[in-house]
Amino acid sequence: MTVSAPLASRPPTGRFAPSPSGPLHFGSLVAAAGSYLDARSRGGRWLLRIEDVDTPRTVEGAANGLIATLARLGFEWDGDIVWQSRRTAAYAAALERLKAAGHAFACACTRREMADSALTRDGSRRYPGTCRNGLPPGRSARAWRVRADGVVAFDDAVQGPQREDLAQDSGDYVVLRADGLFAYQLAVVVDDADAGVTHVVRGADLLDSTARQIHLQQLLGFPQPAYAHLPVATNAAGEKLSKQTLARAVDAHPPAGALVAALRFLGQAPPAGLDRAALTEVWSWALHHWRLAAVPRCRHAPAPDID
Repeated sequence: MTVSAPLASRPPTGRFAPSPSGPLHFGSLVAAAGSYLDARSRGGRWLLRIEDVDTPRTVEGAANGLIATLARLGFEWDGDIVWQSRRTAAYAAALERLKAAGHAFACACTRREMADSALTRDGSRRYPGTCRNGLPPGRSARAWRVRADGVVAFDDAVQGPQREDLAQDSGDYVVLRADGLFAYQLAVVVDDADAGVTHVVRGADLLDSTARQIHLQQLLGFPQPAYAHLPVATNAAGEKLSKQTLARAVDAHPPAGALVAALRFLGQAPPAGLDRAALTEVWSWALHHWRLAAVPRCRHAPAPDID
């Protein structure tokens, strides 16, 4: 499958879609700032979506904390905040379309049964195809998967040309999990299409998910956004900043200093002393000088110290 060029006829629309698993940390600020500046510098819209469809990972109160921190940092979003947990009907409708077209199949396999399978590009186990042509006798469906066939190619605005053989690099992938929750791949594709998102700017940790999302866009007849995957901020041990790696919350730092540090991380070279200016001045400088082409073309980089 060769993917056509992204549609450019719509007004630019970007989005930030954090998972409420903890407070906003520097790595998330980088993704938020990059997506915001890319959309606003084009005169476009910027949306906020809370990706709480994975309820076991959702921490009580984290979503409201993320929203409050973004507001404190000077982010302004368009329209109402979208909550994935309230959109399951839209995901169910998309799954039914995939089933009706023969793109999705029921799967009875457990993780233990796939423990010896080869690894995919993102480190998960490649599905061996056990249920692709029907459930084994006496087994019932636990999950639903999409048939991953063909080659997806796209040009990432930061990471450059990408090409993935779906069968070899990802394999048939889950869209409805065994616990009854819709998978990230399906939810994000439906959400972006319904919101009219034209530009997806996010961390490079999601680069290996993009081919599957483009595949779903093709199967569902959705337009393909333009993609830009920013470097992921890492700690001294080279680990991605996250709740699991005890990343420090952005709220622990002055807003202007945190934002200027994110701009430097993104290769924007703000002038000396800007971190001591008013937050409105920082945003004004950033919007007038934003250059996506200046973002380092790497998948990860050490997080800086924030004054």
